Amino acid sequence: MLSAPPSRVAIIGSGLSGLTLAIALHRQGIASTLYELREPTVSTSGALMLSPNALRILDKLGLYERLSAQGYNFETIAFKNHEQITTDRYYLGGKKLYQYKALRVYRQVLLTELRAMVKKLQIPVIYGVKFSHVISEDENGVIFAFTDGTRATADILVGADGIHSTVRKYIAPGVKPKYSGQVAITCAIQKSKLEFPERIDYPMPVAIHGKNGAFVMAPQDVDGSEVLAGTQRAYPEQDRAGWDALLADKDQLLSLFRTNIQDWPPIVQSALNNIPEETMAIWPYYVVPKLERWFSPGKRVIILGDAAHAIPPTAGQGASQGFEDSFTLAALLPRLAANLPLDKAVTYWKDMRQDRVDKVVSLTLQLNNTRLPQAEREKLAAEGQTWQSGDSGELGWLYNAQVEEDVLAWVKAETKISWTFYDGA
Repeated sequence: MLSAPPSRVAIIGSGLSGLTLAIALHRQGIASTLYELREPTVSTSGALMLSPNALRILDKLGLYERLSAQGYNFETIAFKNHEQITTDRYYLGGKKLYQYKALRVYRQVLLTELRAMVKKLQIPVIYGVKFSHVISEDENGVIFAFTDGTRATADILVGADGIHSTVRKYIAPGVKPKYSGQVAITCAIQKSKLEFPERIDYPMPVAIHGKNGAFVMAPQDVDGSEVLAGTQRAYPEQDRAGWDALLADKDQLLSLFRTNIQDWPPIVQSALNNIPEETMAIWPYYVVPKLERWFSPGKRVIILGDAAHAIPPTAGQGASQGFEDSFTLAALLPRLAANLPLDKAVTYWKDMRQDRVDKVVSLTLQLNNTRLPQAEREKLAAEGQTWQSGDSGELGWLYNAQVEEDVLAWVKAETKISWTFYDGA
């Protein structure tokens, strides 16, 4: 069993979690290599919400200021009813309460900045290779193979390869993502195309809760001129070809998007009547069933991010929790020692992370329930299963968490050694 810091970590997947892990490991003085199938020239569409817990990590990695300047900074999402009266505000960030505003930023911008940092730090990235399987793992490390027949070795192998993770098959054979029954349909529309009602305050982002469910509009560029507009619909599960066919069939997708358009208030109708078809996208909501473990029996193969716990995007915590996984694992690995072997360390790490993810999943479910059609939403609200704001600062457990400090406090309690922070970058 590994009882000293690893000298080389292999990371499968160079998405958000994989890139963050590589940068965080470098900060801790541990070398890594990233392996990725897609060339970096392949662009990614869409934008995502980053809340203070993620932004705090990106700040420590030296990326926050650059990202903040390239996205839309805000604090709350307003909840409105069908009469367009504001009924609640959900904090996705807050300078006073949580030290950071929330940030909505294009996914491609975030990937570009992370890749630039990886390049600056001279972290190797091998493109055009597809992970196949683990050949063996023992006290000497992990040997793994790619589909082209080549092999590689590392002290530890980390699967950051997303919801359809191939690495997860080695750790949890037979576990597959589970479809929630809901698909999000979105488009990107110019704010100038929206018909705002007179004499009604309309802060953005906003979620309008009506008979059909919820319709969300969220600015996603620096000046807020482009707005993501979307809703979710119940839809039967499809295979990959079926989802691709739905996206390609613009008439069917438009029809689904505009279902019961007459039941929405005028501002939503204006969005649905001005959809730029080329910007339409779908997001089937899948979740990964709760796993017994996030690591192999030998503890040298580990999964994190969406590979371990895909979370629907409602609370803006999918990417954020992946960042936390990467940052905390990177804080832990250099502290391995005779009295803190890998077995004990990753068991603690998984349990600590699972407890936090469980709370986030519960929060996400409450928020998801507020987006259901009116009859379902009212029934669940009566049962206390929908989100309702309480006292200010109630999300401090999520946004103000000091995850790296928590890891080092646990290490100190286990080893009686006090670790200080350092920056290997």
